[in-house]
Amino acid sequence: MDTEVGPLRTVLLHRPGNELKRLTPRNNDQLLFDSIPWVDRAQQEHDAFAGVLRGRGVEVLLLTDVLTEALADPRARTAGVHAAIDDRRLGDVLADSLRDHLSTVDADTLAEVLTGGMTFEELPTAAGPSLVRKMHHPHDFAIDPLPNLLFTRDSSVWIGDRVALSSLALPARRRETMLLDLIYAYHPRFRHAARAYGAHSAPVEGGDVMLLAPGVLAVGVGERTTPAGAESLARSVFTDNLAHTVLAVPIEQDRATMHLDTVCTMVDRDAVVMYPLARDSLVAFTLCPDDDGGLRVSGPQPFLHAAAEAMGIEKLRVIDTGLDPVTAEREQWDDGNNTLALAPGVVVGYERNVETNARLTDAGIEVLPIAGSELGSGRGGPRCMSCPIERAPVE
Repeated sequence: MDTEVGPLRTVLLHRPGNELKRLTPRNNDQLLFDSIPWVDRAQQEHDAFAGVLRGRGVEVLLLTDVLTEALADPRARTAGVHAAIDDRRLGDVLADSLRDHLSTVDADTLAEVLTGGMTFEELPTAAGPSLVRKMHHPHDFAIDPLPNLLFTRDSSVWIGDRVALSSLALPARRRETMLLDLIYAYHPRFRHAARAYGAHSAPVEGGDVMLLAPGVLAVGVGERTTPAGAESLARSVFTDNLAHTVLAVPIEQDRATMHLDTVCTMVDRDAVVMYPLARDSLVAFTLCPDDDGGLRVSGPQPFLHAAAEAMGIEKLRVIDTGLDPVTAEREQWDDGNNTLALAPGVVVGYERNVETNARLTDAGIEVLPIAGSELGSGRGGPRCMSCPIERAPVE
């Protein structure tokens, strides 16, 4: 897979589950959600999203299903339990008791615990007294839920025929990578997949990684991906001959622009939908391999110019989000820029971004609208919610 717009063949999604039901006004900020979603409606919206993809011939893999299948391997079960239980937090006695308990449950139950978490109230009876248990509220988390699993783009990204495991920046999300690592290591479908980047490297998140064209990557650098992460990823893809150019794109470190794909996504071979305020302000540092195995770094220069030059085209077509500054800001916040391309010129977008979708349509882009009033409560659109695994080449 070497572009953002090649015909999508296989994608990994995560249907919202009990992890979203764990969100309360007490913990939603810590767990990176701006509001408390209506879970039943979020599931309906997600089912409709998956239905649109299947209706266009896309194979949809659901994360919980592949995780459960991977957990059939005893090594995966051991790795999952080990990563979920924090001895320093629970104490040795309680941690050992929980570890023993989880080693006996079936794969479905373990997958539910690894994604949905576990409260102190739900813990099995500890072997002996536990001060840790007594001093926690019953509804405190002994194992944290992972509500951001919904956004499968961030925790892994496929580059060519290799998978890059993201190094997630915020504590609330770091265990997500463990689950993806477990899936790619032990699921029969993926266990032979080579790695393009490791989860223990400098922070890089998939929402910041954009495959502009064969051999050309853009990597956003801001709230989640660090300069060291962008450089490490560039060195990795150059070593593996997966790219010849990486554009490091500084973005504002802000909740509204947490990833590059919140301000810009590819909608055709030579076209992007972009937040107007970013159009003239985005710049890029160009990274290329040198003859001695090191890096050449040049720039910065305007992103659109650098991208077109690296892609070997005259210029990128730009479709703005909204017609006026207020509409543009509203629709950027509502993920108007965060589209998922199913093929060149065919994208999925939230139906509520009426102005952006109209501008895309006027530019010759087919928009498949989906509802997202509840799915978007964690600040993510169709691209955020999807990890493409296989795309056909662009003719």
